[in-house]
Amino acid sequence: MASDELVLVTGASSGIGRELARCFAADGCRLILTARRQPELDALAAELKARSGNDVTVILADLAQADGISALLATLQQRNLSPDVLVNNAGFGARGEFTRMPAERLAAMLAVNVDAVTALAHALLPAMRERQRGGILNVASTAAFQPGPYMAAYYASKAYVLSLSEALFTECRADGVAVTCLCPGATATGFAAQANVEGSLLFRLGQMHVTAVAHAGYAGFRSGRALVIPGWRNKLGVQALRVSPRALVRKLISRLQH
Repeated sequence: MASDELVLVTGASSGIGRELARCFAADGCRLILTARRQPELDALAAELKARSGNDVTVILADLAQADGISALLATLQQRNLSPDVLVNNAGFGARGEFTRMPAERLAAMLAVNVDAVTALAHALLPAMRERQRGGILNVASTAAFQPGPYMAAYYASKAYVLSLSEALFTECRADGVAVTCLCPGATATGFAAQANVEGSLLFRLGQMHVTAVAHAGYAGFRSGRALVIPGWRNKLGVQALRVSPRALVRKLISRLQH
């Protein structure tokens, strides 16, 4: 029922979020695009309208700000917009020792990676369950499967997203509402530069193309999968970490971050 769906994509101005918006638009969905950068959002909206004639709404929102989440929800209500699908893509990371990370940076990261994901899902799920269709696509990371020395709060935030997603998958499936968690590994987006991990061993070992990641996540959501790990190398890595001694995992991830 894709052509009738209204889809909200957070962090839509670049990277995986932008590519996921393109996936939904190609399926005939109407879009609500939100992020902090107006020019990039406007450019994407114009592109999607030109390609498919879809209705595209742009809402500027900074989910790291104290009132960012409530302001976005208020705008949706004021415009009578009730998304059938929520794509919780907005998020960012930062590399460095935990005690040397500025408190403001940590708070902003958790606001976007955890608080926004939780609040938006909590606010929008009831209507989806009432309609008995639609769902949520949460973007986490392969970081969700292990602790991350030198990116401690980021890894922990993605573990939260994965756990929340799998729980909601079970709670909502009887109502016909899908909840999928996309867990990409290193991906060629602006994330690495923003998080200061471009030179890390993890990213030097190879990165997936952002389009391939988005298409895998979209296909997994449409097929009702609880978890999507794109790429055989990422799948293999996650399985290996699951059966490895935790002490070894901590040492390995510490090495990959340098």
